[in-house]
Amino acid sequence: MGKKQHQKDKLYLTTTEWGLFYGGKKQAQDSGENSKFRRLPFSCCSLSLQPFEHPYCTPAGVIYDLFNIEKFLKKYGRDPASGEKLHARDLVKLNFFKNQAGKFHCPVTFKVFNENAHIVAIRTTGNVFSFDAVERLNIKANNWKDLVSDEPFVRKDIITIQDPTDLTKFNMANFYHLRKNLKLVDEEEEAARKDPRYNLNAVNSAAKAILDELDSTYVPAEKTADATVKADAINAAHFSTGRVAASFTSTAMQPETQHEAAVIDEDILRYERIKKKSYVRLVTSHGNLNLELHSDIVPKTCENFVKHCLNGYYNNTIFHRSIRNFMIQGGDPEGTGKGGESIWGKPFPDEFKVHLLHSGRGILSMANSGPNTNKSQFFILYRSAPHLNRKHTVFGRVVGGLDTLDKVEHIETDADDRPVEEIKILQCQVFINPYDEVDELLKEEREAARQKQEEERKKEEKTKKSLAKLKTGQSQEAVVPKPTSTGIGKYIVANSQKRQAEEESPELDKKKVKTTEISETEKKRMQKLEKLSSGKPSFNWGSF
Repeated sequence: MGKKQHQKDKLYLTTTEWGLFYGGKKQAQDSGENSKFRRLPFSCCSLSLQPFEHPYCTPAGVIYDLFNIEKFLKKYGRDPASGEKLHARDLVKLNFFKNQAGKFHCPVTFKVFNENAHIVAIRTTGNVFSFDAVERLNIKANNWKDLVSDEPFVRKDIITIQDPTDLTKFNMANFYHLRKNLKLVDEEEEAARKDPRYNLNAVNSAAKAILDELDSTYVPAEKTADATVKADAINAAHFSTGRVAASFTSTAMQPETQHEAAVIDEDILRYERIKKKSYVRLVTSHGNLNLELHSDIVPKTCENFVKHCLNGYYNNTIFHRSIRNFMIQGGDPEGTGKGGESIWGKPFPDEFKVHLLHSGRGILSMANSGPNTNKSQFFILYRSAPHLNRKHTVFGRVVGGLDTLDKVEHIETDADDRPVEEIKILQCQVFINPYDEVDELLKEEREAARQKQEEERKKEEKTKKSLAKLKTGQSQEAVVPKPTSTGIGKYIVANSQKRQAEEESPELDKKKVKTTEISETEKKRMQKLEKLSSGKPSFNWGSF
């Protein structure tokens, strides 16, 4: 109550406000029975939703443009509006008439067709009239001839194009091809969409010049097949790839539902199994240099050096740099100090170890141009160089041929530290190569793991088969007693049959004979006892 009881400005939402305006208000749907009515004008194609140029209609009076409906029927064979089956022979060509203003009108009454006009067409001729003209001059007059061409027709040939009282066929929300998202894409347009410039409306001269230059210089990257390595018993990690969790939180990844073990890098598996050092001989033009390589400590660097020695990469290369009381450098096939490649075709990282230092004569180390830029060049120290620690990877030392090292150290050099007399590596000899041994060991381990898995699989299959047989009752033969007679008690064995079975059994005969023998000896013992008892004097207990 109160004087403000009838005003609408209240401190709470009323039932009407809640249901029609605010929180409980439900917007109309875009499709379906409760959708908003979106009317298509009668002068538009029901497929392209654009004004038609060559109108054709179905028996239900739905208008299509010939260019659009022809392709749709070839691809889908259905009416785009209703979704029912439709053939090209069912379409009727329409003849619309226009006035001087270019608007559609009835050729008899000259009424302009609008949204409220009742429009019909004659199937036999395709001429379009207003329903008033056909009703007055044809139906009521019983004159079943076309009002323009004078061709005969029947009442069934009258097709309703637009009825103001029933506009359901013009509701675009009910169109089958819109609800099912059936589209016709022109081949030329589809090819044009692949052009990156398709969506560019306007481009200035500077941007156009840049795009032209990009088109002329761009080279697409080569597609390489993804060689995915599957985890086995040797290279399977104790953790997963994490793709399940990543796909659960990412919209850019394909969903993953099964965990897969991560794959340990093959080099890690190989290097952790190396327990011995490598030994190599460099045959130079001034003598031999025997090298011991720390393959068990810095395996990657040593593998690069050993593989280069095996494939002849260092053969006929020169030591292009020599500094007395410092070092001698080689390993560049170009002989300039700027070339060389690793066995992987790219630089590999450094392998620094605390106990491998540049201390002492004959230390073998990698040459580089900065951190993690090792390739093929190496150098041998003439004396200790502690300032190179943790800058270059030490991977070996000279264990034979120090006299050769003395010879090359005293060779004169030019201003660029290049030896005047050529010092060439003629040949490389590898005496111990632990990398081939490791590869063979991994191969044997994988074969043993495969055989073990095969045995476990066979054992599991055998167990499954035996369990299946137990469930079906095939492994245990059912012991069914044989009937001895007919009627009640046919499975009861009679005493006579038991005796017969015992007599037929040889084991029972032996037992019987043994029992008989025992009874005869017992009889003899009893007879002796009787004789002894008869020879003894008898006492009259009554005399005492």
